[in-house]
Amino acid sequence: MKFGIGFANTVTFVSGDGAAELGKAAEDAGFESLWTVEHIVYPEGYESTYPYAPDGKMPGSGDSPIPDPLIWLAYVAANTTTLKLATGISLLPERHPVTYAKEVATLDMMSKGRVILGIGIGWLKEEFEALDVPWEGRTRRTEEYAEVMRALWEKDDVSFHGEFIDFDNISSNPKPVGNSVPIHIGGHSKAAAERAGRMGDGFFPAKGEIAELFDIARQTAADNGRDPESIEMTSSHPGIFGDDPAAAIEEAASWGMHRMIVPGFMFIGNPADKMAPWAEVIAAS
Repeated sequence: MKFGIGFANTVTFVSGDGAAELGKAAEDAGFESLWTVEHIVYPEGYESTYPYAPDGKMPGSGDSPIPDPLIWLAYVAANTTTLKLATGISLLPERHPVTYAKEVATLDMMSKGRVILGIGIGWLKEEFEALDVPWEGRTRRTEEYAEVMRALWEKDDVSFHGEFIDFDNISSNPKPVGNSVPIHIGGHSKAAAERAGRMGDGFFPAKGEIAELFDIARQTAADNGRDPESIEMTSSHPGIFGDDPAAAIEEAASWGMHRMIVPGFMFIGNPADKMAPWAEVIAAS
C-alpha cells in the first residue's frame, strides 16, 4: 500500500513555506505523494451542491486561499526529490487542453517524471459560468481534452479533429518523461468508475461504496479490452481516523486499493511531529 496526503494545498500549507514544510515532512515520513484540490474562483452565494459535505457546502469561504495546483506543486517539487506531485482533482473541462498539456508536461519534465494528473468533470456550475465554459457537455469535453493532451505528449506534428478541439500539425514541447503523464479519474459515481475503466490510468473516488466502485472500474476495463489490474486505485477509509488504522488499511487493500489518502488537515501545526506515527504505519505496510 502506498500513502498520499490529500487536500495538500489548503489550510496552513497554502504558502511557499507551507508547501515546502509539508513536502519535506511527507517525504521524510515515507509518504509517496501529495494531492491538491482546485477551484479557480469561488462564486459567492453559489447554489450548486458540494457532494462531499452533509450541508452541501465546501469548507472555507471566498477568502480562503486555494493556490493553483501546478504552481503549488512546482514549489513542492523544488523542495523534494522523490515525492509524487498529484492533482486530486484538477477541473479539466475548465482548462484549455493545449495550454494545459504544456503546463503539465513542463512540471513533469522539470520534476523528473513525478506528476500524476487527477481529473474530474466538476460540480460547481457557477464556477463554469464565471469562466464562460459551458456546463452542458462537460463530461464529453473532459474525455476529449484528455485525449488531446495525451496526443500532444506522445509525439510532435499532431492533428486533432474533435467535437470541441480542432487543429492541424502542431507540436508541444517539452514532453513529459516517457511521453506520458498518468491520468487518474476522480469522481464517486458509477459513470466516473466506468470512465476510469475505459480511459484512466487510475481511479480516485473520494466517497461512496469504494469497493463496489473499484469493481465497476475493473470490470469496465476488462469489457474494453484493458488490463483491469493496470488501473491504480486511490481512495481513503474512515478507519484511518480511529484507534486501529492498520485494520482499515488491511480492509482497503482487500478492496484492491493501491494508495491510501490521508487528509492534510491531520498535520496542521507541526507536520513532522504529527507524521511520526504514520511513518511507523507506512513502514509496516
